[in-house]
Amino acid sequence: MSFAKIHTRGLLGLHAPLIEVEVHVSQGMPSLTIVGLPEAAVRESKDRVRSAILNSGYQFPTKRLTINLAPADLPKDGSRLDLPIALGILLASGQLPENCTDGMEFIGELALDGQLRPISGTLSIAITCQQVQHELILPKENAQEACQLPDFKVFAASHLKEVCDHLAQTVSLPQIHAQPQTDQQKYPLDLADVKGQLRPRRALEIAAAGGHSLLFRGPPGTGKTLLASRLPSILPPLNTQENLEVASIYSIANCNHPFGQRPFRAPHHTASAVALVGGGSHPKPGEITLAHLGVLFLDELPEFDRKVLEVLRQPLESKEIVISRASRQITFPANFQLIAAMNPCPCGYAFNQDIRCQCSPEMIKRYQNRISGPLLDRIDLHIDVPPLQAYELQMQRQNNLNMSLNPKQLEQFAPLNAQASKMFELAQQKLNLSARAYHRVLRVARTIADLAASEEIQTQHLSEALSYRGQQS
Repeated sequence: MSFAKIHTRGLLGLHAPLIEVEVHVSQGMPSLTIVGLPEAAVRESKDRVRSAILNSGYQFPTKRLTINLAPADLPKDGSRLDLPIALGILLASGQLPENCTDGMEFIGELALDGQLRPISGTLSIAITCQQVQHELILPKENAQEACQLPDFKVFAASHLKEVCDHLAQTVSLPQIHAQPQTDQQKYPLDLADVKGQLRPRRALEIAAAGGHSLLFRGPPGTGKTLLASRLPSILPPLNTQENLEVASIYSIANCNHPFGQRPFRAPHHTASAVALVGGGSHPKPGEITLAHLGVLFLDELPEFDRKVLEVLRQPLESKEIVISRASRQITFPANFQLIAAMNPCPCGYAFNQDIRCQCSPEMIKRYQNRISGPLLDRIDLHIDVPPLQAYELQMQRQNNLNMSLNPKQLEQFAPLNAQASKMFELAQQKLNLSARAYHRVLRVARTIADLAASEEIQTQHLSEALSYRGQQS
């Protein structure tokens, strides 16, 4: 037999198109030619294949070898074609039985000594093989990834000789069976760890229940990142199909991710637009796709480049990313949940008139304008996260919360200056406040002053406390 055809798979986004490796052995000067748009890693395979065949105890044909990778208009990249090329040469040269590869597909990189090395994108290839009911032979290191599919025949090998023995029916390869799936893995970060911040926690629960996007705004150290990082722990578990989608994405990206967990991605604010969207000469998924069916957390939101943030607008609506190249378009899924966090100003303390803030109104406006209106319009929930220092301050000052202050303690810990006292007298007459209401307003004003890190109650603190009281007495 001077002609052989071996089936394998390429990678195009999350898809795995069929590639037919056609090998023809003919008379002529010894040579090896690979056609069918092979890229550098594929062109170099002939040297790896030659050494692997010789070191596995087989003969490399001293004839003219022509290898065609069909379809010819699909670019071929990566080293996963090494194994099918080697098997095609052995089959075409008569060193393997005819028709021994029927109903099978092969992927794997070859070392010079014939060892099989792992490749990326195994799960996408395995899913497609399962759909067409083909068996798959692949490197042993990729076996656990492919055997996540139920009712699918996967054979794992560590050497080219083992594959050839299996095809010659002398020594069979072990079939890798699907492992029983355990319960959803426990997330290392749990929302139960968060104490206080009831309103932001409630907003996080709403976001988890409805898949809403969320923006936390508040000064440093108030727990914005702490809250966001615990969102996956309260999201519903992934079903079988969703687990496979997530696993396929991370297989193509060649990244590790715990099977059964929702992704949580938190790129640094120096990330580029390509890092978020994905791309490259052979497009790979970016952070947006790696967060598919999980959470994309953007901390320090205004610090991201504005052009980078603008790439979020389309996928937030369409739930997918389309990467266009001259010859083709590749679509990646992007059904992620956006959680963002930002400070109110460059220094971070322009919250509730905090006296520590030294930023001018122009600086604050310029800082907040780094985020475009259309992007903010796509974020469902905007939640202020107040500082927690007020709690510690109250405990240090009076060993209880402001709500528990008695009249004598109010005189000691919540004194009013002349301006605030005069304002409170006018408000008491206008609103007809009772003695009880008077003390309650004062306690609230003390808390507002604590949130602003102010030692004494200012008129603005008292005014805000009175606004919450309304006309009730």
